[in-house]
Amino acid sequence: MPAKSRAQQKAAGAALSAKRGETKKSALKGASREMVESMTEKQLEDLASTSHKGKPEHVPH
Repeated sequence: MPAKSRAQQKAAGAALSAKRGETKKSALKGASREMVESMTEKQLEDLASTSHKGKPEHVPH
């Protein structure tokens, strides 16, 4: 599942880093903190590897 925005892609990258033990989970904020608990490493890899090209910074709700 590709990321819908650059912000979502960045949050997934931060969560993936914490899941792998490269950063502390306590350093995460907002969506990335929720992602690390609720998603698998494979799901986070898929979101984090999405290209930035043509993606908005944020998606309106």
